[in-house]
Amino acid sequence: MKQDLIQIVAVVVLIAFALSLTACGSLSLDGDIADKVVRIHIRANSNNPLDQQVKLAVRDEITAYLTEVLDGCRTKSQSLSTIKNHLDELTKIANTTLYHHGFGYKSAVSVKKELFPDRTYDGLNFPEGVYDALIIELGTGDGDNWWCVAFPPLCFVPEGDGEKVEYKSWVKEIIDKIFK
Repeated sequence: MKQDLIQIVAVVVLIAFALSLTACGSLSLDGDIADKVVRIHIRANSNNPLDQQVKLAVRDEITAYLTEVLDGCRTKSQSLSTIKNHLDELTKIANTTLYHHGFGYKSAVSVKKELFPDRTYDGLNFPEGVYDALIIELGTGDGDNWWCVAFPPLCFVPEGDGEKVEYKSWVKEIIDKIFK
């Protein structure tokens, strides 16, 4: 029974996600998706397990902050402008997180156009192309990275050997509150 309910909720969330993409500028995977999204790219200092671990801590703090500040954004240009207006705060969040975890290196935070490779997650294809992105380099930025889409809010979170798609949606948040 509980599993059936979870599957129903998942379908509702996916439908809400699809509708929110349409409301946020008719994001179509058939068109030039690079013109419709803002990506986030967090690069770890190295592949040392501790550097990778702190990358995820920075990710958690940054995405929590962006969830709040991007909440009212309805277009890509609004999202880009908001992110650019908060670069100092994003840098402070990343550097504070690094410091609290005992790391001496700092972050470099910027918004720029960057070439991303072709990636497919859970049936959603993000073709190779130049995307607007919030880039956060931790230390040298030479380690494995984590990425998601800031606008519309769609994050890809590694889970074990595969990749899991995490959909952020106000509908899902309401459903989560109801069933807790």
